[in-house]
Amino acid sequence: MLRKSVIRRTLAAAAVLAVTAGCTAQAAAGKPGGADAKPGTTAPAQSSTPTPTPPAPDADSATPPPKAEPSESAEPEVLMARGSKGERVRELQARLAQIGWFDDTPTGTYGSVTAAAVSGFQGKRGLPTTGDTDTVTWQKLLGMTTRPTRDELAGKKVNKPAAKLDPRCMTGRVLCISKTTRTLSWVVNGTVRSTMDVRFGSQYTPTREGTFNVGWKSRDHVSTIYHTPMPYAMFFSGGQAVHYSSDFAARGYNGASHGCVNVRDKGKIASLFAQVRNGDRVVIYW
Repeated sequence: MLRKSVIRRTLAAAAVLAVTAGCTAQAAAGKPGGADAKPGTTAPAQSSTPTPTPPAPDADSATPPPKAEPSESAEPEVLMARGSKGERVRELQARLAQIGWFDDTPTGTYGSVTAAAVSGFQGKRGLPTTGDTDTVTWQKLLGMTTRPTRDELAGKKVNKPAAKLDPRCMTGRVLCISKTTRTLSWVVNGTVRSTMDVRFGSQYTPTREGTFNVGWKSRDHVSTIYHTPMPYAMFFSGGQAVHYSSDFAARGYNGASHGCVNVRDKGKIASLFAQVRNGDRVVIYW
């Protein structure tokens, strides 16, 4: 009997030890079957196998760090300036001549006349008027002109690119005037009959932009305000008119009008005057 009693006590002690060890593991897990579990639930068995760590990517397959973007505050590079000489300067002068900003013969020397032409070109395009040809100015000029021919580089002939006609110029009889290329195109039903150089008013007496009509014509007109000749005048907005200018013929774009559209080719404006009628449209645009 004593032996059976000892066996029973030994079995009871082992059971208590097993229950105690199980509670400790569940509570430490903190998962279903642990301290937060409902009574009567049992935690699933946990695997002792460690989770494999994925291998690090090879250096060649790793995503490279992003490249640094160029600073937006970087100043444009100056390509040509006062004192520069060479064929590139000659090309610059010929290209400026194509859009009416340089009236002299290209010399290949960047002097005060070239600097003034570049400054005027920059001002019309909203660029800093430094007079120096930087990368921004040069790219803008390249986009508006064509590669100069040998005659253009020698100052014998200037081939102006045709002005892009405003849609308002495509029907009827229109004096189509572009401030960008500084040209006047006489357009009839979408066909350009003639084109001529023009200049406009200064910043203090600007030439109005928009759509107008020729109100009246005066072949030998003289300004009642400035007392200067305005031959072949075709008035389109108050005192503003398209007319021949001897000052434009003599000084080119170094001068400006008081708001009128000046033409420097007397033969062309005389021919235009003979064709234009009162009521014909005038479109002035950039």
